[in-house]
Amino acid sequence: MSDDPIDPQPYCAGVTVVDIGDLRIARGKTRRPRSSCQHRNMAYDTNERRVYCHDCEQEVDPFDAFTLMVQSWDASIKHLSARARDVEQAEQFTIQRRAAKAMDEAWRKKDSVPACPHCREALFPEDILTDRLPLVSRRLAKSKRARQR
Repeated sequence: MSDDPIDPQPYCAGVTVVDIGDLRIARGKTRRPRSSCQHRNMAYDTNERRVYCHDCEQEVDPFDAFTLMVQSWDASIKHLSARARDVEQAEQFTIQRRAAKAMDEAWRKKDSVPACPHCREALFPEDILTDRLPLVSRRLAKSKRARQR
């Protein structure tokens, strides 16, 4: 018996065959089947230097424990990022709704109309509904305002 992790087996035809199970163990994969427990409730013992599952009371491989922690952390980060994006979109939507509501209230007044905050020119609803409504890039407009301040 050799010290090698893989023992090649000679067969009668002279072909050397390697057991796939041994190869799996040599590459760090285990022969035992995965249990139904996902080991989500892990604990560690510093005296025995081991990680184990509270639910099934089985010892958890340190690499598997690390992988579960990283996956949980990554899922939490993705969830928080998606939530931050949703909040930002909701805030943008709220700003647009508030601006539309303010314009609507200004146009409802009988004796005055809203004016452009930059050139003080009167804005009528028919100016907005025409096909000739000029559009400006939002990014360029924001950078121009930042330069003027």
